[in-house]
Amino acid sequence: MGQAGTAEAAVRYLRVRGGREVVEALPRPELRCVREDERAPVEAQEFRRVLGSFATGVTVVTAPAPDGAAGSACQSFSSLSLDPPLVAFMVGRASTTWPRIARAGVFCVNVLSAGQGELCRGFAVRGGDKFAGAAYDTAPVSGSPRLAGTLAWIDCTIHAVHTGGDHLIVVGRVAALGTGDGEDRAPLLFHKGRFLAGG
Repeated sequence: MGQAGTAEAAVRYLRVRGGREVVEALPRPELRCVREDERAPVEAQEFRRVLGSFATGVTVVTAPAPDGAAGSACQSFSSLSLDPPLVAFMVGRASTTWPRIARAGVFCVNVLSAGQGELCRGFAVRGGDKFAGAAYDTAPVSGSPRLAGTLAWIDCTIHAVHTGGDHLIVVGRVAALGTGDGEDRAPLLFHKGRFLAGG
């Protein structure tokens, strides 16, 4: 559209009333849920294969828990809002770690660096002591484990949880954040079922 076209479109929604410009709201699209009978005929395996083409960063979401720290590998993480500062991650409904994070009410997102693939694999399995051999201290607000060697950490309180099919969308309000001791390294990426070093 270009700058001129954008400006022209904006002017269409400006009206002068009482000697001053008033901005009228743009028409809002009609929103509705997709009904069950409208489900697209997409096979789960094909969905996974195609979406695997999108490279993502890799994180470990941790939380303090009375029965020992909780942690889970997560590649579906993103920033969400600047004001207020919000982030989001998606977790499977069948996750055994999520209930422990939910009970804590807080979590820390650890953004993994290249070379932390084995660490990530340890947090991706069910059961066992996921923190065995992992160096960490505690995040300043939540007390969640803050892993060593990461690119960054984001300390959060749970702000909201929404349903999203077979996953939950967890929104966290950022309480503190910073770069980790591995900030100068390349990021750990996940692409087509395997880890890659970004950069």
